[in-house]
Amino acid sequence: MSLIDTKRDGEKATIFLKGHIDSNNAADVEAEIRAFLEDSGTVKLTIDADELEYISSAGLRIILRLRKEYPDLSIINVCKDVYEVFEMTGFTEMVSIQKAYRRISVEGCEVIGQGANGKVYRIDPDTIVKVYLDSDSLPDIERERELARKAFVLGIPTAIPYDVVRVDQSYGSVFELLNAKSFIKLIIEDPSRVDEVVRMSVDLLKKIHETVVKPDDMPDMKAIAVDWAEYLQDYLPEDEFQKLHALITAVPDDNHMMHGDYHLKNVMLQGDEALLIDMDTICRGHPVFEFASVFNAYKGYIELEPGDFNHFLGIPVDTCNEIYEKTLQYYFDDKTPEEIAEISKKAQIVGYTRIMRRTIRRGGLDDEKGRGQIECCRKHLHELLAEVDSLLWD
Repeated sequence: MSLIDTKRDGEKATIFLKGHIDSNNAADVEAEIRAFLEDSGTVKLTIDADELEYISSAGLRIILRLRKEYPDLSIINVCKDVYEVFEMTGFTEMVSIQKAYRRISVEGCEVIGQGANGKVYRIDPDTIVKVYLDSDSLPDIERERELARKAFVLGIPTAIPYDVVRVDQSYGSVFELLNAKSFIKLIIEDPSRVDEVVRMSVDLLKKIHETVVKPDDMPDMKAIAVDWAEYLQDYLPEDEFQKLHALITAVPDDNHMMHGDYHLKNVMLQGDEALLIDMDTICRGHPVFEFASVFNAYKGYIELEPGDFNHFLGIPVDTCNEIYEKTLQYYFDDKTPEEIAEISKKAQIVGYTRIMRRTIRRGGLDDEKGRGQIECCRKHLHELLAEVDSLLWD
């Protein structure tokens, strides 16, 4: 039986140490490590000590030898007892060593939100945790924490993560949200509150869009949308691709904040304050890109999964339509219904572009259902591109 596990990702390699490493097995452990690293081209080496229960001086000498060959060696997920050994022997002053994260379980917990990167669970009345789908999500967690911090500093009411935890084989960010409920849950509990909840949601969305950010502080949504369009070059008629690309590239650069995935599951009510969550999509750009994601959340994705119930938001399709229409009506309260309808068309162009690319990237061309969804997006883009000459509005 192997004494270690290993993983390779290009020039990065990870060695997973297990159980007890002492004078009885240290030579065998090192032999397995050497066999893995031999002619591997490894530049960056990480030791994951999540399953390491004990290490003796013989095991420490293995790490010393590895550090000479890999000066940037790091050790992660170190339990309390093993960390004390590293600390007592001075290893914490020579090597980057991270303690193991606290472990929690979400079994039986209510799912209060779900996105492309993970699920949000209610742990107790005071606490929620966003669990990331990717087991190598620590860089994503750090990125989201930094984006949330920047938004908070700029005055956006948002939940700030205060801890990182292990959940099974993945990681999660922990937030304190005392007795908070998502806006979507408020509507599920009392459908008569749709108007009230949408107005609160729009008030927060306007505050977000009024906030100016430094260009280097947040991703540029226009650049992302251009990439979406360019991905479709081989899947659209040449004239339609050229017009789509020209429409998006003609949108001026804009340093106003966007959420990037704004819907009622990503807004919580705590007391009388609306708080923004799921901050990994925070970016900057023109509002047309925001309303593209709003359209997709309430209408676009539902169209591709027809039925009487929206499983993503947990509310009937008619309610989704009502929320979308009221969101546009209250946000653009100075415009006529005809002008709002035109703005919606502009947002739909970006929305269907995103859905079509997403479906193709997820293997949609390989099955009948996916091909149908791609064709649906293509049909909508064909019709919309014939009617729209600019993604901007006054």
